[in-house]
Amino acid sequence: VMFLGYWNNAGATADKFIGDWMMTGDLGHMDEAGYVTFFGRDDDVITSSGYRIGPSEIEDCLAGHPAVQLAAAVGKPDPVRTEIVKAYVMLRPDHAPSATLAADIRDWVKSRLSMHEYPREVEFVDALPLTTSGKVIRHLLRKRAAAEVPFSA
Repeated sequence: VMFLGYWNNAGATADKFIGDWMMTGDLGHMDEAGYVTFFGRDDDVITSSGYRIGPSEIEDCLAGHPAVQLAAAVGKPDPVRTEIVKAYVMLRPDHAPSATLAADIRDWVKSRLSMHEYPREVEFVDALPLTTSGKVIRHLLRKRAAAEVPFSA
């Protein structure tokens, strides 16, 4: 199944195709055995210090922390690294935001994923923007992060 085109926008429809191939914006990697691993959407990929980081793996790791109810990871512009990983975290009702908890969440990810994937910033939020199907609307969080003061380590 694929869409027929953007409503009243033939140019945007044409931009989605290379010959007969429709470009979905999904990124993946095929290993030597032929297995394909989904990496993320091209507009969601975080570029940090030369690494291309998919937010899904970070979000899955964050969700495994006992205090985290829901989380989103986005790239926040950074003058040194291009972007840093920033996490927006909704806590479970029995946990309260604190600098200590933010550090614990960073360490949780740091000890389970590659060092370049841990969130350098953790922001606690009461709610995350969601689609009607329950997916996080990352572009709104990227816009929010871009409007913030640049990160400094």
